[in-house]
Amino acid sequence: MNVTDAVMKRKSTRDFLPDPIDDAVIRELLEKASRSPSGGNVQPWKIWVINGDSMAGFRQHMVDEPATTEMEYDIYPPSLWDPYRTYRFELGEQMYASIGVGRDDKPGRLKQFARNMDFFGAPAAIFCYVDRGMGKPQWSDLGMFLQTFMLLAEEARYQTCPQEAWSAAHEQVRSFTNAPEELMLFCGVAIGKANTDHPINSLVSERATVDVFATFL
Repeated sequence: MNVTDAVMKRKSTRDFLPDPIDDAVIRELLEKASRSPSGGNVQPWKIWVINGDSMAGFRQHMVDEPATTEMEYDIYPPSLWDPYRTYRFELGEQMYASIGVGRDDKPGRLKQFARNMDFFGAPAAIFCYVDRGMGKPQWSDLGMFLQTFMLLAEEARYQTCPQEAWSAAHEQVRSFTNAPEELMLFCGVAIGKANTDHPINSLVSERATVDVFATFL
């Protein structure tokens, strides 16, 4: 698979098959992803992997200790403005419509959102942490690392879903991972084989055209 194919195929998968993935595969993906750009070679990413028995234990942990904490950081700016607000709103409407959940079906929407806390059924996942003292440039490094990881997963014929929603369960996650307090949970990434029969996985988010976001001087 070339880079273009991997980029075009990658999307957020929100329903996975239970098919297991070997730790060795995840280790190789992480090793290759570590070649991602990093300003000053700081390499700010800190990764915890849950898979197999640890995934089963984590799922039980989330049942015993459900997510009740406040977000550790704002995923979106307060009072998000256009066009960004519209981009986000339209994607949400399309996602819920794909599974027959209407705008007024609050229980249905909450049920779907709660699937974040189960990694949408994925057999494996990673949690990405960053030292609290790091700044915006290092958070940019995290994004590049995660994009590289997800494209490599596509090359290996696995699908992913990056999930900042885990910030709402950072205390519960930390009590399982035992990550040091000086590290902040940035996100989780579900990894596995997509359930291609589930309608939610037919969703392909729209993107603005180049003429909208780029200026050629």
